[in-house]
Amino acid sequence: MCPPAQGADRADAAERGRGRGASLGEQPGNGDGLGVLYGADFAVPVEIAASYRARTRGLLGRDGIAGALLLTPASGVHTFRMRFAIDVAYLGRDLTVLAVRTMRPGRLGLPRLRARHVLEAEAGAMAVWGIRPGLRLRVAPAARSAP
Repeated sequence: MCPPAQGADRADAAERGRGRGASLGEQPGNGDGLGVLYGADFAVPVEIAASYRARTRGLLGRDGIAGALLLTPASGVHTFRMRFAIDVAYLGRDLTVLAVRTMRPGRLGLPRLRARHVLEAEAGAMAVWGIRPGLRLRVAPAARSAP
């Protein structure tokens, strides 16, 4: 029997092999890492959590986030053991915003059946950025700085 972390990585590989999260995989910047979110009123720096380990950790243990965190694939979130309130945008397969909610710490969000990705940010940020239902977003890789 393998340790849980190795089994989780295999499960992620199997998910990718079956084509889950395909809309994000077709765009540059797929996998864990950094990117830029376009389609809102502002370009937003985004951390991409595509592995099981990164999605499980999410924003736990942080005091805040500069930008947003994109969980993929995901259809719901919770805020147990979180230190701050968050905005949650549920995204469809094509990264169209289905709903935006604000969640206080210690809450369990209901999964959205059509959601394939979840975008998390500090509470109030999505209103400032202009992220609202019906908006179609796009993720591009973050520009690399020259050495």
